[in-house]
Amino acid sequence: MLLDTASLYFRAYFGVPDSVRAPDGTPVNAVRGLLDFIARLVQDHRPDDLVACWDNDWRPHWRVELIPSYKAHRVAVETETGPDEEETPDTLSPQVPVIVDVLDALGIARVGVDGYEADDIIGTLTGRAAGPVDIVTGDRDLFQLVDDARGRRVLYPLKGVGTLQVTDEAWLREKYGVDGPGYVDLALLRGDPSDGLPGVPGIGEKTAAKLLDSFGDLAGIMAAVDDPLAKLTPSQRKRLDEARDYVAVAPKVVRVASDVSLPDFDPTLPSEPRDPASLDELAAQWGLGGALKRLLSTLQG
Repeated sequence: MLLDTASLYFRAYFGVPDSVRAPDGTPVNAVRGLLDFIARLVQDHRPDDLVACWDNDWRPHWRVELIPSYKAHRVAVETETGPDEEETPDTLSPQVPVIVDVLDALGIARVGVDGYEADDIIGTLTGRAAGPVDIVTGDRDLFQLVDDARGRRVLYPLKGVGTLQVTDEAWLREKYGVDGPGYVDLALLRGDPSDGLPGVPGIGEKTAAKLLDSFGDLAGIMAAVDDPLAKLTPSQRKRLDEARDYVAVAPKVVRVASDVSLPDFDPTLPSEPRDPASLDELAAQWGLGGALKRLLSTLQG
């Protein structure tokens, strides 16, 4: 089981009231919400391995070089030497280091690599896995990794993590008319305002799906632009022709990396905390008692 950790702690932050606070009054709604999410996921799905995948860089420079608008609207502070700072609610930012400390004390693997997003870690680990993989994320971009033959599916939270949309190839085909790899082509044609991806003007989701159905993939669509006999409307041909520069670079931006060099780590789901003393201190300092007890009980079960 691979967690898109930031996606889940953002969801926890907005789903759990900020009246949930530590003894000193600091909000810990994201921390406790995430712990409850993990407990529920382990209880319901019983994975052998679990990795909290991390955004060491939420807006990698190599993606921005290709499409400058990529996530640009979410930049709070631009930095010269490291990752730009993302706009984050004031009461969430201080909770992220607490999440790091708690996961480390629990012994839950947390993996991030400089210059890459959590999506890229997930893509790399999914490609390496010998058995089935469940990816837990609220990010539709990861639908591209769905592969029934290899047991790859996305568990997309609809309400907390108690109600999950199990995204497999049948669901993708019914919803979008594409398989996992086809989702990359659909997403880049359609665009995604939440990621600052412009898409091809005038080509929405339904049109993109129809074009992919007619011509197979992005290469087939662009070949059709050059074929006067291909069944494209004049406006579609014109818009696609004008978007050639974008279409040439967008696949590298939208497709998750599959070849990230990862550090050594143990993905085995722990049954006992790695550092009980530190965990006790964190529980006392941040008022995490109930959430941690529930998670520890689930891990031991």
